[in-house]
Amino acid sequence: MCGITGFIGRGDASLLKKMSDTLTHRGPDGEGFYYQGNVGLGHRRLSIIDVKGGAQPIYNEDKTIIIVFNGEIYNFQDLKQGLLQSGHKFTSQTDTEVIVHLYEEAGESVFAKLNGMFAIAIWDSRLKKIILGRDRLGKKPLYYSQQNGNFVFASELKALMPYPDIDFVLDQAQLRKYFFYDYIPCPHTPWKNVYKLGPAEYLVFDQGKVEIKKYWRPNFQATDTAPDIADAQNELDARLRQAVASRLVSDVPLGIFLSGGIDSSTIAWYASQDASQKIKTFSIDFKEKTFGEGKFARQVAKHIGSDHYEAILTSQDALDIVAKVGQHLDEPLADASVLPTYLLSDFTKKTVTVALGGDGADELFCGYQTFQAEYFYGFYRHLPALAKKILTRIVNNLPMSGDSYFSLDFKLRKFVQAASNPLVRHQNWLSTFSLAELPNLFMPDHFNQEDLLDDITDFSAAVNHFDDWSKIIAFYQRFYMQERVLVKVDRASMLASLEVRAPFLDYELADFVNHLPLNYKIRANKTKFLLKELMAGRLPPEIIGRPKKGFAVPLAQWFRSGNLNELWLDLATPENVVKTGILSYNYVDNLFKQHLSHKQNNGQKLWSILTFLLWQQAYLVKK
Repeated sequence: MCGITGFIGRGDASLLKKMSDTLTHRGPDGEGFYYQGNVGLGHRRLSIIDVKGGAQPIYNEDKTIIIVFNGEIYNFQDLKQGLLQSGHKFTSQTDTEVIVHLYEEAGESVFAKLNGMFAIAIWDSRLKKIILGRDRLGKKPLYYSQQNGNFVFASELKALMPYPDIDFVLDQAQLRKYFFYDYIPCPHTPWKNVYKLGPAEYLVFDQGKVEIKKYWRPNFQATDTAPDIADAQNELDARLRQAVASRLVSDVPLGIFLSGGIDSSTIAWYASQDASQKIKTFSIDFKEKTFGEGKFARQVAKHIGSDHYEAILTSQDALDIVAKVGQHLDEPLADASVLPTYLLSDFTKKTVTVALGGDGADELFCGYQTFQAEYFYGFYRHLPALAKKILTRIVNNLPMSGDSYFSLDFKLRKFVQAASNPLVRHQNWLSTFSLAELPNLFMPDHFNQEDLLDDITDFSAAVNHFDDWSKIIAFYQRFYMQERVLVKVDRASMLASLEVRAPFLDYELADFVNHLPLNYKIRANKTKFLLKELMAGRLPPEIIGRPKKGFAVPLAQWFRSGNLNELWLDLATPENVVKTGILSYNYVDNLFKQHLSHKQNNGQKLWSILTFLLWQQAYLVKK
C-alpha cells in the first residue's frame, strides 16, 4: 500500500516532493519521483511485494510508459505469464510492473483485466496523456482537479493543497450533504472543482481535457436458473477460499483482524485452513464492558488455533486520539468507529504490515439491522394512515431508554420516519440527522431537499431497472460501504501505515453473491443466511448467531464528562459553529444542553458536528 500524487502543469521537483511528503504515513518505507518537462509523478512506498526491487515509479522497457500505483493486484502472476509469452521483459517481481506491460498490450482496457484494490496513474509519454484508474469497489482513494491550466491528482486531498495554482474554494452545497450522509458522497469534496474519481472509473487527461469512463458495473440480475442452496453454498465456499488465499500473498508479515463477529471470523477460519503456518490474529478489547467484544475474538482464536494478539485498552486511549484522527481526515467523516479502527491498526502494525478484514459482508449479505427494518416495512406500509399517525405519536413520546445509540426507542423513531422512496428511506435510517431535522440544524434558507438528494436521484435513475431490494443492496454497496466503511478503514489503517485487504470484496465473489436470490441473503428476517449456513459447524454456534454489533463507541458518556466535553467546549464556540455559514449556533448549542441534562441522547449528533469542527480547524483555516 502506498500514496501517489502528481501534476501536469506548472511545478518543479521540489513542489512534487512537498506534495508527496504529505503522504508519508501511507508509504513510510521509501519515496520515488518522475519529473520531466511539465509532468511530475510522486510515490510513497509501503513495501509489501518484492521489498528490495519494487521501488516506484516503474517503467516499460523503453521508459516511455511510467506508472505510480497504490494497492495490490491479486491476479498479477497469471497476467505476468501471458505477458512473458508475448515477449515482455521484467526487471522486478512486483505487480506494478505487470500493469505497465499490460497497458502496452491493452491500452485503456488495462483496468478491466485487474483483480485487486488499486489507484493507478499511468503517464504515456508517447501520446502525451495521463490515465488514472480506480478499483471496482472503491477500496483505494483518488482525488483530482483541473484548474488554471493545470491537472493534479493524489491519494488524499491533503497532497493537493501544496500545489499553488489550485484554488480551494469552499463548496457549501457539498458540506451540507455531509450532515445528511455522514460523509460527502463521491464525486464531491468540500472544495469546488476538486473531485474524487469514482469506483470502477478511469480518467484520461489529454490535450487539456478530462474524460471519465466506466469500465465495470455491478450486476444484480438474477440468473435464469438459481442454484439450489447446496450448490450455492459450495460455490460460495470455493470463491471465499480463492479470495482469501490470493490475499495471503505477501513478502512481509501478515495477520487477520478478528472481532469475534461472523465476518472477520469467517476470514480467519479460511486463512487458518490455507496458511502453511499458524496465522496471527489481532483484536483490541476495552476494560469498559460496553465498549469491547474481546471475549468473542478470544473464543474464535482458540477455536481455529491462531496465534492471537490482544491489546486491552481504556476508553481514555480512544479519547486521547480524537484530535489526531479527526484532523487527519481531510474530509469530515461522522463514523466514531474510526477511533477503535485506528487503535486496532496501530496495535497490529507493531507485529505485521498487512491485515485481512471482514469488510463488505454486511453489504453483500444484508447484514445490517436496516435490512431487517426493510423486511418489517413491507408490513408497515400497508397499515392505514391513521394507524401510522397514532403509532408515530406513541413512538415519538417514548422515554429515552439509555445511552446506547442503537437503543430500542432510537430504532423505533428512525423506523417511523420511513420515506416512500426506498433509497431515501434507508439513507434517512442511516443518517445522524434526518431530513426532518436538517432545516433546524442549518441556518435559515440553507435547507434544499432536492439538492441534498441529487446524488440519490442520479443513482436511482441508473438502477431504475432493478427491483426495490436490488436497488437497496446496490445503494449500500455504492454509498454506505464505499463512502463510509471503506474510507474509514483506509484512512485509519494508512495513518498507522498498515495495509488492509478485504476478501469479501473480491469483485468476482461480489458478482456471484449479487446474482443470488434475495432469500439466500435475508430469509424470514434472518440476515446473512447463506454465509451462516456455510459456516455452521466451522465456527462456534454463538459466533454465528451473534447480533451485529461492530465497534460500539460510548459517545453519550464521553460528551457528558471527560475529554470530549472539554473539546466540545473549546471548539463549539459561536464563532466556530457559524464560520462556514451553514450551521445554526442556537440549535447546535441546544443539542448539547439537552444531552447534558439527559433529556436526549444526542451523542452521535454532537460527534457529527465535532468531527466537522475538527476538520474545519485543520483545513478551512489553512486554506
